[in-house]
Amino acid sequence: MKNSPQEEWPEPIIRVQSLSEACVDSIPDRYIKPPTDRPSFSSSPDDDDVVSNIPIIDLHPLFSASDPAARASVLAQISDACRDWGFFQIVNHGVSPELMDKARDTWRQFFHLPVEMKQQYANSPKTYEGYGSRLGVQKGAILDWSDYYFLHYLPLQLKDHNKWPSHPPYSREVVEEYGREVVKLCGRVMKVLSVNLGLEEDRLENGFGGEEVGACLRVNFYPKCPRPELTLGLSSHSDPGGMTMLLPDSEVAGLQVRRLDTWITVKPARHAFIVNIGDQLQVLSNAIYKSVEHRVIVNSNQERVSLAFFYNPKSNIPIEPVKELVTPDRPALYPPMTFDEYRLFIRLKGPQGKSQVESLKSPR
Repeated sequence: MKNSPQEEWPEPIIRVQSLSEACVDSIPDRYIKPPTDRPSFSSSPDDDDVVSNIPIIDLHPLFSASDPAARASVLAQISDACRDWGFFQIVNHGVSPELMDKARDTWRQFFHLPVEMKQQYANSPKTYEGYGSRLGVQKGAILDWSDYYFLHYLPLQLKDHNKWPSHPPYSREVVEEYGREVVKLCGRVMKVLSVNLGLEEDRLENGFGGEEVGACLRVNFYPKCPRPELTLGLSSHSDPGGMTMLLPDSEVAGLQVRRLDTWITVKPARHAFIVNIGDQLQVLSNAIYKSVEHRVIVNSNQERVSLAFFYNPKSNIPIEPVKELVTPDRPALYPPMTFDEYRLFIRLKGPQGKSQVESLKSPR
């Protein structure tokens, strides 16, 4: 067992999964959110008026020889979703349903391994890669009701299979194949986002570093919680990276998206990915596309597993509004900042709504 990484966290790490198994009708104070941040369970998450879904978009016309009108309709739907929601679901996206199910099931098996096996991959604040249970390093912080596993997929020099779980026995092969297919899908969607901004189709991708983009995977495990009304699986935040491709739990809803002043519980479509705009795309698009606050609620009866695949800029190039989108009427809203600098800024503080990206706006 590797204990040294844990010593770098501000307090001893407690695995939430172990708390879930030990807690019967209460949770430790460290996980109780302030009243203003607690979820509302006044209505059932299954009510149609509560589970008002984010847009669901069928990508089939993009990948087939469909008529131009069908393709234009899909482009328009994605454009509206990026501008109005910052979130949308995609179906018929080209990643096989079997691979999606296998990836999620493989990670569920990992989280049910004996704790000493998982501890071999315990992470630290310096690398963040590996098995973890907290984000920020602020001492005494209120914590989220979740464990996770984080790993790098791109660039290739950061990919280290030895830092990936070796159990279940086929897990590294599954993660490799899943990453390869999702990277392809992200590239296709980025082209659409570029075209919808009136840019060359490779413009946003090139703004991310072209062939040197980054990609990483964060697998979230939300154990059962005896007091779900007091805590969150993941606090409110916007994603710091470029674009997120989320494979949600097929059985248990949990993701909530902030829409104006309302939290909407997303009902996942079957074998859909949930796509959301990250802070870096908000910056590149000069806030035409917007990253949106979201959070995760937990469940007293069921655990939940989700896979968040982050498609990010190269870490050391300055990200700033694309020059074609800067005009006298709409000057650049953000100063240049590398993704490395921004990620460090986020990691020190932990999830804090959209305050981080908004604080970067250039003074007017």
